[in-house]
Amino acid sequence: MDTTVTPFSELLRRRTRRSPGSSTGDGLLRDLAAGTCDVADHADLLGQYAFVYEALERAAERMADHPVVAPFVTQHRSRMPAIRADLEYLVGPDWSELVCPLPATTAYVRRLNEVAATWPGGFVAHHYTRYLGDLSGGRAIGTVLSDRFGFETNGVLFWICEQVADPAAFEDTYREQLDRAPWDADEQERVIAEVELAHALDRRLLAELEALRVPSAPAVHH
Repeated sequence: MDTTVTPFSELLRRRTRRSPGSSTGDGLLRDLAAGTCDVADHADLLGQYAFVYEALERAAERMADHPVVAPFVTQHRSRMPAIRADLEYLVGPDWSELVCPLPATTAYVRRLNEVAATWPGGFVAHHYTRYLGDLSGGRAIGTVLSDRFGFETNGVLFWICEQVADPAAFEDTYREQLDRAPWDADEQERVIAEVELAHALDRRLLAELEALRVPSAPAVHH
């Protein structure tokens, strides 16, 4: 009989893994990764993520002294300066007056405000979803967008994530912190459920953006 206990980080990864291309809205991320999107699509996504990250990082400020949350907060620097810089470059200095949250984004931010600043497990669930999720595929997307549109750093600072010099080491350390979190089985289940909800909120955001996209003109063949 195998009595090995699965580390929580591995349990979380297995239980919340998404299948590529399985959800509405995946088309936008797929096109970003393939370089078949427009600059406007990229800017629209960053505009919505600005609201999400702002809410998450406000929660981080409020929760930073909590012993469970502190290790996760100290492992990153704010992503908002990169998002602001990218949007200023892509949209203009008045981007914050031009970008409005979609209904799905408003729902996402509402959930962050409800749980991330009051429940340590809830904060970690949303932090994990965003920071590890965006890091895992972000650098590849940044490289593709740079090649496609001629960006160097401006326009793709969010995806480059320069403050994480070694993504693999960052992820390893992050998962070690998850395994050290003093959660019993019931609390672990709550965290897993919140990560699944965070994924669902993100999919709704992407689906609403997908529905607003202007189809690219077909290529003209001579």
